[in-house]
Amino acid sequence: MDLLAGIGCACAGLLAVLAVAVLGVAYRLGLLYQLWHKVDPQSPRHGGELVAEVLKAHGVRFLFALAGGHISPILVASEKVGIRVVDTRHEATAIFAADAVSRLSGRIGVAAVTAGPGVTNAVTAIKNAQMAESPVLLIGGAAASLQKGRGALQDIDQLSLFKTLCKACVSVRAVRDIVPTLREAIATAQSGTPGPVFVELPIDVLYPFHVVEKEIGGTKSGRGLRGKVVQWYLQNYIRNLFAGAWEPRDVSPLPVRVPLATEDEVQRCAELVSRATKPLVLVGSQAMLPPMPAEELRAALEDLGIPCYLGGAARGLLPPGSPLLLRQNRRDALRDADLVLLAGAVCDFRLSYGRLFGRRAAIVAVNRDRAQLLRNSDVFWKPRLAVQGDAASFVVRLARSLRGYACPRDWVEGLREADRKKEQANREKAATPTPQHLNPLDLLHRLDALLPPESLLVADGGDFVGTAAYIVRPRRPLAWLDPGAFGTLGVGGGFALGAKLCRPEAEVWVLYGDGSLGYSLMEFDTFVRHKTPVIALVGNDACWSQIAREQVALLGSNVACGLEYLDYHAVAEALGGKGFVVGRPDYDRLDAILRAAQDACRQGRPVLINALIGKTDFRDGSISV
Repeated sequence: MDLLAGIGCACAGLLAVLAVAVLGVAYRLGLLYQLWHKVDPQSPRHGGELVAEVLKAHGVRFLFALAGGHISPILVASEKVGIRVVDTRHEATAIFAADAVSRLSGRIGVAAVTAGPGVTNAVTAIKNAQMAESPVLLIGGAAASLQKGRGALQDIDQLSLFKTLCKACVSVRAVRDIVPTLREAIATAQSGTPGPVFVELPIDVLYPFHVVEKEIGGTKSGRGLRGKVVQWYLQNYIRNLFAGAWEPRDVSPLPVRVPLATEDEVQRCAELVSRATKPLVLVGSQAMLPPMPAEELRAALEDLGIPCYLGGAARGLLPPGSPLLLRQNRRDALRDADLVLLAGAVCDFRLSYGRLFGRRAAIVAVNRDRAQLLRNSDVFWKPRLAVQGDAASFVVRLARSLRGYACPRDWVEGLREADRKKEQANREKAATPTPQHLNPLDLLHRLDALLPPESLLVADGGDFVGTAAYIVRPRRPLAWLDPGAFGTLGVGGGFALGAKLCRPEAEVWVLYGDGSLGYSLMEFDTFVRHKTPVIALVGNDACWSQIAREQVALLGSNVACGLEYLDYHAVAEALGGKGFVVGRPDYDRLDAILRAAQDACRQGRPVLINALIGKTDFRDGSISV
């Protein structure tokens, strides 16, 4: 009896294990899901429609792309729901444009690229977005999930490319998963420290049932047992792809999480500021992130009355004539300050890794990202207070807690006087003719004098753009776009495209070096086709000057640094734009040519000004590594 009972228990156990195994297989094959959710083989709908619905619900106005069969359903569906599809001549440009849109609009920037080479062409731009902390959604086409690893067209392991570059990398395996995956990805991109996310959409979740069935469904009747099993598997795979695909789902945005400082942290900073006699504020790009409006941050800085240096996207936060705005002598000011508030600024190479602060200075660092917050701390510097939270809201709350505070007048006036002297020295250098061609400082001073209030500047270059950063003044918040900490060349075409679409009323100027222009000159075709007139000012010195300066001095050779004084304006003309060339003979009418470029742009034509410039010593000592 005991033996029979034992055998019975063993059989029952085996049956239970078998039942669990069968249920597990059924679950993995989607058989259980198909019992409760409808599959409609006759539906003409496709996954691209779901992508478009989610993007529309998240306020996306522009979808940047370079066409490819893997993503065609997304492009067609997006256009149908009123999203403007903007196709570029290189995938990197599409991502740069989406990056610019995210920075200027406060919404997610979106780009779609086709599988394989389309995805690999996006890698550098996505890394730039990561280091610039830009929330960008990259949608990548892909081979059908069932065909991965089987030699399908343009099939590679795309997720591995982006695992270290993106906050999230996801591949969608069924049509029903498109909506929740995209909603979660967008919220992830915008939460905490913003950054890019990658969503892979295989071709079989984007096209209609009948198309997918025709491509991968196999023959209608398999031969032999093996053939019938394969045929059943393929048909079940397709049915599982579309099971529950068209059921109603919430497409609205998920909550975005933003880290905030505590009241105690704000109060501790207020106490440090109130005791300081030489306070200084450094505002970095991160302070311009949503949800705090730039106008409120500007008002808070003006209420504090503490002298400020603005870096990256924060340039233009204070108006050019603000008594608090400093642009020169930052190294000296940091050495003398007894309190420095790093509002989104990072102690990386841009601040000499933290070696610029006075030995007794109290440093308050505020950053959403802990790694950036403490970058090089306890090596070259040590924060008196380190706050992991949103920099803009911290400054606003600090200003409220310090109502009635007045920054020592002699400190402010001393910094202003030093700033004025350096500005005057720069003007004197601008008035000195170069051995040949135009003085770039003079050219940039003339541009600055002509910029209207509604102008927006895009920086894409090395030496010429580095010079411009000290001379040309953004007129308003979020009116300066540069690549950020990664220092990527080639952002100009995409940034200008996204900027002009976001702010059609703005006069968008791209400041190019002649080297960096080569990356996106072809996008003048994009500007023409999509009616986005911008003005490109090219500092053409026939050289990779930022590299040559150190290479020649240290190594004695100009190898690989020399270019030619080429007719870049003629290329712009050939692509449908308007071109100007200016050099030493045009000195007396330089202002008139700049105004003519503005007029042509207002008439709807993208413009390229090929400015032949000479060499100066203005940037001697600047770094290129």
